[in-house]
Amino acid sequence: MQAGDLAPDFTAPIQDGTMLTLSAQRPKPVVLYFYPKNNTPGCTTESKDFTALAPEFEAAGATVIGVSKDSVKKHANFIARQDLGVTLVSDADTTICEDYGVWVEKQMYGKTHMGIQRTTVLIDAHGRIARVWPKVKVAGHAAEVLDAVRAL
Repeated sequence: MQAGDLAPDFTAPIQDGTMLTLSAQRPKPVVLYFYPKNNTPGCTTESKDFTALAPEFEAAGATVIGVSKDSVKKHANFIARQDLGVTLVSDADTTICEDYGVWVEKQMYGKTHMGIQRTTVLIDAHGRIARVWPKVKVAGHAAEVLDAVRAL
């Protein structure tokens, strides 16, 4: 997955149980951020940062969508608990994560497991990948992505 590639399309449930289709978001640019797990420190900070900048993303014409393995119910609870203003897609079977290459082998405390690598993908108005941020460091990331959206 790299800039210029056609973004893999998907239809998946969001926090309210309705279905979201990526290609239906066109011609708006889409910020797709993949994160490991709701209610963990880094994921909460990242989602709050995108929420804080949501009006600016909207003014720039972009839609922000978070993706994790968490269930629709867990997404709804995460949004309510953290007062989030972003759409969250449930990728329970990891199909979307696999299509985007973010479902990877990870190591923690000497043990290997599969998990989501924190990654953000900016998709342009034509459904092509404009930019990819692999192995995201949360601090300042949402603002950097906003700058890239404005530069489209």
